[in-house]
Amino acid sequence: MKETTSSTVVWLAQQAPRKPEIGQSCNGCGVCCAAEPCPVARVFLWQRKGSCRALMWDPSQSLYRCGMLLQPAAFLDWLPQRWQGWFGRRVRRWISAGVACDSDATIE
Repeated sequence: MKETTSSTVVWLAQQAPRKPEIGQSCNGCGVCCAAEPCPVARVFLWQRKGSCRALMWDPSQSLYRCGMLLQPAAFLDWLPQRWQGWFGRRVRRWISAGVACDSDATIE
C-alpha cells in the first residue's frame, strides 16, 4: 500500500525558539499551533484547519503563547469577565501548556 504524505508551510517569527523533540519541555516555539488547531480551537473557535488564530507572538520573551489561555475574551466575546481566569486555567490543563512537546510536525 502506498503511504500518503502531506506538507504544510507555516510562517513563524525568526526569533522563535527551535521546536523541541517530542517529550521535551515546551519552549513556546509555536510549531504545534501553527501546524493545526488544537481541540480547544476546534471546539471554541470552530476552527478545523490552518494555523490557530489564537496563536500569539510575545516579542518581549521571543516565544509564542496561546491567546485562549492568556486573553480568552479577545477570542470569545460571550465570555464574562469574571470567568476569564477560570477559563484560562482550564485551557492550560486542556492543552497541557508548558508541559511537554507532543507535536509530530517536522521542520525543514
